[in-house]
Amino acid sequence: MLLTIETTRTPGGPPATDLGYLLHKNPVRAQTFGMSFGKAHVFYPEADNDRCRAAVLLDVDPVGLVRGKGRPGGSGWGGGGGTLDQYVNDRPYVASSFMSVAIAELFGTAMNGRSKERQELVDRPLPLRATVAVVPVGGPRGEELLTRLFAPLGYTVRLETHPLDEQFPDWAGDDGGGVGRCGTLTLEHTLPVRDLLRHLYVLIPVLDDEKHYFVGPEEVEKLLARGQDWLPSHPDRELIAHRYLKRRISLTRDALARLAAEAEAGVGADPDAAAAEQDAEEETVERPISLNRQRMTAVLEALKANGAASVLDLGCGEGTLLRGLLAEKQFTRIVGMDVSLRSLEKAAERLRLDRMPERQRARLTLLHGSLMYRDARLRPNGEPFDAAALVEVIEHLDPPRLRAMERAVFEFARPRTVVITTPNREYNSVWESLPAGKFRHRDHRFEWTRAEFRAWAERVASAHGYTARFAPVGPEDTERGSPTQMAVLEDTE
Repeated sequence: MLLTIETTRTPGGPPATDLGYLLHKNPVRAQTFGMSFGKAHVFYPEADNDRCRAAVLLDVDPVGLVRGKGRPGGSGWGGGGGTLDQYVNDRPYVASSFMSVAIAELFGTAMNGRSKERQELVDRPLPLRATVAVVPVGGPRGEELLTRLFAPLGYTVRLETHPLDEQFPDWAGDDGGGVGRCGTLTLEHTLPVRDLLRHLYVLIPVLDDEKHYFVGPEEVEKLLARGQDWLPSHPDRELIAHRYLKRRISLTRDALARLAAEAEAGVGADPDAAAAEQDAEEETVERPISLNRQRMTAVLEALKANGAASVLDLGCGEGTLLRGLLAEKQFTRIVGMDVSLRSLEKAAERLRLDRMPERQRARLTLLHGSLMYRDARLRPNGEPFDAAALVEVIEHLDPPRLRAMERAVFEFARPRTVVITTPNREYNSVWESLPAGKFRHRDHRFEWTRAEFRAWAERVASAHGYTARFAPVGPEDTERGSPTQMAVLEDTE
């Protein structure tokens, strides 16, 4: 099977050969890489300043597949039984999960948006043409599926069908006219190379009904990791998840639920820009009193006073509280969890996780997950964490979904202490920059008064065996209270 990626130089743009820097593969030489299923060859049929084309040719070993090479349990392709289709099938030449694995192994750094020599080009849209020979979806229905998958992402889609056998044009095919089920797919779009690779990684297996490896929960993580920027808003995300996960209903439900949570969190075409704009919007309102710093200090003091050693930062965002927790030796086990993978990546960058001393690094774990669902990682080996913090989190949830969060945190994870902060709506009128009736953040679903927050927290505490106490955060107004309100819920059982 063959994949080619081609770009051309635009007026004033970088040389086309910079594609090699983005893919981390040198255009001047051919390279061969060993794969669990055979070999992958990377070469450049064309490479000059005006046009550059990179090619990946997979040489799949069908005999090795039958013997169990690269397959869990050593069962061979198609399982045991010695049937002929184990040896005579389309696996060596039809684009499938083999190609996705090759993309991840060959271009993993490019997919992650890193380039040592040309980092400034990582986010730059380039005119790209990708050709996949061949995909197992020939005929009119196949072209319709390709359009449904790629057109919403902005691609121009073309499918060239191929006859079953040129010497026998009358042979019946998928369309009854001698056309086989396979065709050559060509995609054209102007976008970053990183995005093209992520789209291909997810959607190529969707075109094929088989995967050459076991599909388990880790495949959900891969799907979300590579689809975080675009899949939540894709109109056919259910079809994509269903086929990518090999029609495993439980995995599909999990993936769709987490995609819905990603969509609620505002993950879309440009999550970095959206998050930056939203953060700037809230900071503009609160900057005069440095409220965010006061908020983090108050939460840290509450956690320290509790004597906690293990702490969950639920909805950790880009790691502001995590930095404060790491600075305190009291906290020996710190877990940050967020629904946005991009925020977790930012947190890792800001905390310099890759350069952190080993002993310090061992204290911190970052998790991708949603507060809408029970998560065993928040109660490992059945033991609860000493404390959890939800700093400016609950107001981003739709009110009907608060009950799901309550059960996930207070019933299932059940940390011994939970510290929660949220805006006090009564204080909003203090800021002239905030129009009447407007929230501090465009993604807020609600902002509570002090009475509303107290009533909610006391109900949750009573329902789950906690006690609740409250404290103001920030300068207090005699009539309006403080800008942020904090509740500390402690387990009584």
